[in-house]
Amino acid sequence: MVSSDFEVFYYSDKGFRTLNPHAHDYYEFYLFVEGDITMEIFQGKETSSSFRMSPGDLMIVPPGVSHHAVINDPEANYRRFVFWISKECCSNLMAESVDYTYIMQKAEAFHQYIHHLAPADFHQVESRFLRLLEEITSERYGTTAARHLYLCDLILTINRIIYDYDHAKTGSDELSLFRSILSYIESNLEEPLSLDEIAGKFYVSKYYIAHLFKDTLGISLHQYIIKKRLAECRSAIVSGDSISKTYEKFGFGDYSSFFKAFKKEYGMSPKEYQRLFTISSRTLS
Repeated sequence: MVSSDFEVFYYSDKGFRTLNPHAHDYYEFYLFVEGDITMEIFQGKETSSSFRMSPGDLMIVPPGVSHHAVINDPEANYRRFVFWISKECCSNLMAESVDYTYIMQKAEAFHQYIHHLAPADFHQVESRFLRLLEEITSERYGTTAARHLYLCDLILTINRIIYDYDHAKTGSDELSLFRSILSYIESNLEEPLSLDEIAGKFYVSKYYIAHLFKDTLGISLHQYIIKKRLAECRSAIVSGDSISKTYEKFGFGDYSSFFKAFKKEYGMSPKEYQRLFTISSRTLS
């Protein structure tokens, strides 16, 4: 790329010839408009997938993934938008919000590179490509801020559309994965649990899991694990178990962090909670 962050192009060719397979060190978004081509994407030296492209097809290729367009009819008009964005720029966007990188993480985790957009969605994405292109070629006041704004709008629009498609089509698969993760956490609360470890266990991207929890429960995976551990600690201490042994058993490194988390969750200290429950039990008996 000429720019260190991103570049966007619109191409219209006739007589375009098939290029050799190639890979980039950046993410490539490709919106197919017109032509007669087959996109070939390689997942290894011996494995490849071929897609006969239709108008409205959107391709996302992560860094290092080899691919090329095979021209079926060189005389057909070949039109497409191409958008390149660096890994560093993606990282900066993800620091703002993980919502910007849903489709990138999905491509890397599940090797799903091609998405077909419905006509209305295609026009949404196309209009944002055009607006970003227009801004890049202008020298109007505030163009730096506008470019960033339109860049974010393009990426977020694409991610939102694909996210909505996925949840309409594969909601049952996602629900099954979510339930499996919940069950795994429930069975391993006494073990070290981390986003990286759980992602490795289920062979999915850690960013995908982070999205899954935030979208489904409204809290992060870490917050969910803390809540589950606190619930187990609460049950243990009201049953008369030692507070010190309980918080150590369920992964709290020291009493101070356990105390703060417990009081934030239940509005009183562990000792106060245990004392209150003991008094209540005696009164009822």
